[in-house]
Amino acid sequence: MDGVAEPSSGVFDALLRALRPLSDPPAGPGWNHAHMVDLLGDAPRRPAAVLIGVREGVQPRLVLTVRTAHLQAHAGQVAFPGGRKDPQDADAIDTALRESQEEIGLERTQVQPLGFLDCFETISGYCITPVVGRIDEDAVLYPTPAEVAEVFEVPFAFFLEPSNLRRYVMDYRGHRRAMVEFVHGGHRIWGATAAMMLNLLERMGRA
Repeated sequence: MDGVAEPSSGVFDALLRALRPLSDPPAGPGWNHAHMVDLLGDAPRRPAAVLIGVREGVQPRLVLTVRTAHLQAHAGQVAFPGGRKDPQDADAIDTALRESQEEIGLERTQVQPLGFLDCFETISGYCITPVVGRIDEDAVLYPTPAEVAEVFEVPFAFFLEPSNLRRYVMDYRGHRRAMVEFVHGGHRIWGATAAMMLNLLERMGRA
């Protein structure tokens, strides 16, 4: 079930109310820092950014990717477009837009940054800044085979339906970790991607 569709303007209005404004980008540590300290210690995390892009339309849709199977990290997993900050990147928005253009062909002129979520730390040692943006309805997206196997979209209303959020506990390196996941159209959305979506839903008052 994809939930009850909201008007496009309603979704973006709700997002704007929930996000950190562009004038107030988040700084580390991540909201899950205490859990990561148990696993990684207090070593500095490497900066990275992702684009949580919502495509405009009668039914707004979240843009996601499937990483290629040959990558060293997180191969085959569902992810937001994004990656580590390069020295030439001005800020997290610059990183998220550059990576999105490289991975899924999203032109910078076709995405409007709306705001930020809280930083999130990953088991691979990154501190991710999630940038939420509005993608033009007519943007043509395509995977870059070296990094992305597939680009797909999920109605944003799907994530607003409480029954589509699954919570579970897993053992990792001797630690019990609370996890969340979503399953849609044969895609399992879990790990850091699902955790960042949970943060968004919590900020929207929908989880």
